[in-house]
Amino acid sequence: MKNRLPLIRVGHGYDLHRLVVGRKLILGGIEIPHNKGLLGHSDGDCLIHALSDSLLGALGLPDIGCLFPDTKAEFKDMDSMIILKKAQHACITNQYKISNLDLTIVAQEPKINPYIETIREKLSKFLQLEGNQVGIKATTNEGLGPIGKKEAIACFAICSLELDTKN
Repeated sequence: MKNRLPLIRVGHGYDLHRLVVGRKLILGGIEIPHNKGLLGHSDGDCLIHALSDSLLGALGLPDIGCLFPDTKAEFKDMDSMIILKKAQHACITNQYKISNLDLTIVAQEPKINPYIETIREKLSKFLQLEGNQVGIKATTNEGLGPIGKKEAIACFAICSLELDTKN
């Protein structure tokens, strides 16, 4: 009997980066005005990192730390959208298409709600999805922990993939 691919796969991703002075704040592929940015080997976009890990995880593939290790100089200050492009390509290569994304940004500051629609538009266009396939929410940490103390931003991502029967 031939191995069959599952019709639906689900992945989860999480990432957290420290906020530091002297870096741009990049979230969801857009620059958000703020006096601090996310520390990372790449541009530090923890939303794109969580999203990429969710896609790769749904496929049973290694996470972005394995594919883009912070020990490699070639990935220094890299645009995280390159990471997302690789994750999207992995979906296509493995015969899956993105059904929907559910993303949560946890930040005490800056306020993220004014940027949610811009991020949704950016990701929808980049991934060739309809806007209603990309859910984005923002919340705070109610003053608790490093996020609540305005020291970090965290992101959660869940994706649903469906077998692409057209390919």
